[in-house]
Amino acid sequence: MSQRKRDGKRSAREALREQRAKEQAQAKRKRTLVVAGAVVAVLAIGTGIGLAVANNSSSGSSTASSGPVTPPAGATGKDNLVIPVGAADAPSTLTIYEDFRCPACDAFEKSFTPTIHQLEDSGQIRTEYHLVTLIDGNLGGTGSLNAANAAACAQTEGKFRAYHDVLYDNQPEEQNDKFADKATLLQLAGKVPGLTTSAFTACVNNGTHNSWVKKSNDAFNSSGFNSTPTVLLNGKSIYGGSNNLTPASLTQMVQQANKGKPAGTVTATPPS
Repeated sequence: MSQRKRDGKRSAREALREQRAKEQAQAKRKRTLVVAGAVVAVLAIGTGIGLAVANNSSSGSSTASSGPVTPPAGATGKDNLVIPVGAADAPSTLTIYEDFRCPACDAFEKSFTPTIHQLEDSGQIRTEYHLVTLIDGNLGGTGSLNAANAAACAQTEGKFRAYHDVLYDNQPEEQNDKFADKATLLQLAGKVPGLTTSAFTACVNNGTHNSWVKKSNDAFNSSGFNSTPTVLLNGKSIYGGSNNLTPASLTQMVQQANKGKPAGTVTATPPS
């Protein structure tokens, strides 16, 4: 084979290698562009979802906290976040953090309500209720908020205790956000004589105490407590965990705490 033919074959092979190298480089650039485009698309979608979640969260928060913080009549304690039941000068204080959608709160109320009422009505304890919206936060919805607002409206009408008990007597399943329906809350108010006034109805429909409820829930979140019900007697936790509280043991604990102290002055027994 002549030198010229050998040189020609080498040139052809080199040209073929160069062409393949160019094709491989082009293919690599194309793959890089496709991957980059996909990443950008995913990031854009993720950002859109994040913004949607943020917007939904923001709008939900603004709905719950829109308007001034308006405590119900007779609210006491720091920032007026406590709804009191019983004699103001009772020797012992029972503190209860509750959520009207919370099934554990319902179980507590069904077991202890008669005992708590008896202790309140005999001037032995003053019960201080803190309203919480824990289930709304965990499961979504507004049933905890709307029920708490309605209960605060009932407090302004002087009928908190009776309406509080009606709500627990008619608590829906935890997953069923029935208390989000204000018409349901107003219907249940009909079980409390004299509660369904025009003022109460407007208070429920307008969410008059929504911002106050949110502030109460924020205080709960900052308290160090993390579940409902949280029950304290004179500042000491007595329910849940290793505390095997019963109605009888609650009465015994109150009697021991009140030993030698006069009962509080009960001015009127709230209707049950």
